[in-house]
Amino acid sequence: MPNPTAAMLVIGDEILSGRTRDSNMHHLAGQLTRHGIVLKEARVVADEQPAIVAAVNALRAAHDHVFTSGGIGPTHDDITADAIAAAFGVTIDVRDDARAILAAHYAQTETELNAARLRMARIPDGARLIDNPVSRAPGFSLGNVHVMAGVPSVFEAMVASVLPTLTGGDPLLSQNIRVMRGEGEIATALGALAAEFPDLSFGSYPFVRDGVYGTNLVVRGTDAVRLDAAMLRLSAMVETA
Repeated sequence: MPNPTAAMLVIGDEILSGRTRDSNMHHLAGQLTRHGIVLKEARVVADEQPAIVAAVNALRAAHDHVFTSGGIGPTHDDITADAIAAAFGVTIDVRDDARAILAAHYAQTETELNAARLRMARIPDGARLIDNPVSRAPGFSLGNVHVMAGVPSVFEAMVASVLPTLTGGDPLLSQNIRVMRGEGEIATALGALAAEFPDLSFGSYPFVRDGVYGTNLVVRGTDAVRLDAAMLRLSAMVETA
């Protein structure tokens, strides 16, 4: 049975403007790989509700899971929760359990739970809360969509909260060889080897070091025995190609 698939939707004008560098996709990809869920697609959209709704609906129809980051804070441009509610056609309002989490947190820190902060307790109807041990404001899951904060430390904590609840497949394994030869020299032989092992994924990633062309050859799959066999053939191919 094939491993479940996932997509990531990064939400935020600050990403598209270049003001903020996204690190959440890199983190999520690594965690999903270890959990046996294959990240197949990633998109970045602006803080615009129609764009978020369209992307969420497209991705949730195509993949087993969708992970979003960004847009669930206390400010006017944090519209992700409303967009998710619109995508699913459900209502959204302040929910008692989310309010209680925020009230306890702000009481402990002697900070006012004002109207802006209370926005973070607005949860679409039918959603399940995602625990946030860092700053307490919860994320949520609705259907196969998991909605999380954009701040990396909070996003990573929320991923750690969600993943144990999801059924994964076999962890994706990988091995690699570094070759100080250009891709063009080995492309034909590599293509033939990939055809010989259709259950594995072969990738070639070129680089230049001190003016010399080289290639990192990576083989990925879930079957360790097949992976070892492919690596033996790849090593021999590199020697003779």
